[in-house]
Amino acid sequence: MKAVRFAAFGTPHRVAECVEVPEPGAPADGEVALEMEACPINPVDLLTIAGEYAVRPSLPAVAGSEGVGRVVEVGPGVHHLAVGDRVVPLGRETWVQRRVVKAREVIKAPADADVLQLAMIKINPATAQLMLERYVELASGEWVIQDAANSAVGQHVVRLAQARGIHTANIVRRDGLSESLRRIGADAVVVDGDDLPERVREQTGGAAIRLAIDAVAGEICMRLGDCLADGGIVVNYGLLSGRPCMLRPDQTVFRGITLTGFWLVKALGQMQAAAIADLYGGLVRRVTEGRLRVEVEATYPIEAIADALEHAARSERGGKILITPNGAPS
Repeated sequence: MKAVRFAAFGTPHRVAECVEVPEPGAPADGEVALEMEACPINPVDLLTIAGEYAVRPSLPAVAGSEGVGRVVEVGPGVHHLAVGDRVVPLGRETWVQRRVVKAREVIKAPADADVLQLAMIKINPATAQLMLERYVELASGEWVIQDAANSAVGQHVVRLAQARGIHTANIVRRDGLSESLRRIGADAVVVDGDDLPERVREQTGGAAIRLAIDAVAGEICMRLGDCLADGGIVVNYGLLSGRPCMLRPDQTVFRGITLTGFWLVKALGQMQAAAIADLYGGLVRRVTEGRLRVEVEATYPIEAIADALEHAARSERGGKILITPNGAPS
């Protein structure tokens, strides 16, 4: 069978290859065999292949952090899943045609749900929801501010916040992104710049914003801090700028602005199995009902992984890039 593997760290589209690997074999007790249908390419995948992620796998390594598949074989002792069920595996190494996983580490999904949207449910929607819930108890009518608002996580923040009656102030890098964000429910869209706090206050009516969500790091953290009410918190979950997060002493000392980091791997590791199942069960329902989605720009067969990775690395994209290990899903 085919899998995407890399034997060295480096530029993803140069070091990752589609190769033949042995079949995974029959599932053992408590396991199921999956045929993977679709897998997105996320920033975490690019960082992992480049050797710049927090966890560096042993080489050679199979790539992929999430996806969706169908059960093709059920091992002994598994009674809640059947052949043909569509599931979202919560483990890694997903860029393969087939794999065997523990049955307790998959989330069952309805057969009629959007396959590509299900493939993208593990990382970005969960990150958005947990950041909205974990740090500040936001009430309906309050505001949250975020940068990289046109990213996949950013779009999920908009949709999930809107469902709770929470307004979003959305920071983008350039003009031309306002319409697409407002179409999915963004309340305010502001292009980043030195006068960001003033323009945010204009669009929010001077609302006391208590939560800022940051994917960029660097100097924008200070500008987000200037948009917050005293005692507000900046939650950083990304490093798009490649620079350290920054707050000024007047923000931290005199205004009580705090900065913390969010990493989904650590957050899930601190949750009970029932809470994880509840989190993803709710997200699957939203996808099934069409209330949670992000734009897809292109899909590629697994054999074209180099082209897919090069496309995913482009900064000016209009949606996510996915690979379909076994051809177009039905």
